Amino acid sequence: MLHDSTLRTPDHNERERLLRMLAAATFIIFFQAYMVAPIIPALSNAFGTSVQTVGLVVPAYLIPYGIATLIFGLLADRLGVQRLMFASLTAFAALTALTATATSIEQIALWRVFTGLGASGVVPLALVLVGKLFPYEQRGRPLGWLFGAMAGGMAFGSPLGAMLVPFIGWQGLFLLVGAAGGIVLLLFLPYRRIIATAMQPVGGTLGDLFRGYLSLLGTPRGRRTYGYVFVNSMFHSGVFTWLGVYLERRYGLGPVGIGLALLGYGVPGFLFGPLIGRAVDKWGRARLLPIGLGLSTLGAAALLLDFPLILAPAVAMLLSLGYDMTQPLFAGIVTSLGGKRPGQAMGLNVFSLFVGFGLGSLIFGEVLRFGFGAALGMFAAVELTAALCSLWLFRSEVLSGGKGLPSGTR
Repeated sequence: MLHDSTLRTPDHNERERLLRMLAAATFIIFFQAYMVAPIIPALSNAFGTSVQTVGLVVPAYLIPYGIATLIFGLLADRLGVQRLMFASLTAFAALTALTATATSIEQIALWRVFTGLGASGVVPLALVLVGKLFPYEQRGRPLGWLFGAMAGGMAFGSPLGAMLVPFIGWQGLFLLVGAAGGIVLLLFLPYRRIIATAMQPVGGTLGDLFRGYLSLLGTPRGRRTYGYVFVNSMFHSGVFTWLGVYLERRYGLGPVGIGLALLGYGVPGFLFGPLIGRAVDKWGRARLLPIGLGLSTLGAAALLLDFPLILAPAVAMLLSLGYDMTQPLFAGIVTSLGGKRPGQAMGLNVFSLFVGFGLGSLIFGEVLRFGFGAALGMFAAVELTAALCSLWLFRSEVLSGGKGLPSGTR
């Protein structure tokens, strides 16, 4: 009986319960990722350090996170998802809490490096599991849930991180999130067998695995998808990381004010992620991707204007909607690229995403020496170019035969 249950495919109810738990883990990881940027001004004041120096704690987490996903992708296909996902979630909870012991910005940055390396196995492997549990024509909705959880983490992490610091301190914030990660880990334990049965390890030599990465980039579809993931993530991270500093300098806001101004960020994906996913399943990615990229451009362009402070949440919401209508759609394409090695395909996707996040915040911070106008103008121009080019590059990502499959895979 045990052998039979090990081989059987999880039923609908099991898939849905696992999907909810994957969404919960994704939420808490993105909450902690997005709670840091809005408290850059508070950390700068606490340690008497420039915002440019404090801003380095953001890429200190994001770039190691992205690099480590390649390793997790390799190991997942060889060792299985279950062990790596639980080890990564354990590392996330412990290292986030330990960040509270730091006594300098340099120590915070070091703990963020360790946290990025340890936490990078949860979200990409969750996306891999969705690719294994749901057929391509049904993946829009579950991917919408996961990316909705990411957006929810952004939506709550961005404002609450800034708003809680005056009351519990930055140390209390990291301790609180670390404890929440530990609770999610405990709630995840009953789902170990479902994860193990959903995806079995794939054998092969190390050379086979590296050739797998090369094959993912060997097709035009793979190159353009990963390229857009990278460029789009640079845009969104660059603008968002420095949005708190922008609000402080332009409107003189403190931590609570910054938190309130960012209330709109992440809300569209949190509320409408599954609906966006269903729209993708119905109309295809070719129609929605250029719209999402265009909305992102409009959000950055709006920051160049002297708009009333009351509209700040709406601008944040516009930027967030642009993200929610692009990155989940790219992830859906990636789930169809991996073949027998979905861990590699998703590992490369999250590598592109988070390394782009890290580099975007670094580059925006450097251009910021010339002012917010120069930085926002440059990032908006790049995103607009990407939007226009996507009309041609992703024209084949349409539905075929009413089954939700792309009409072409070139």
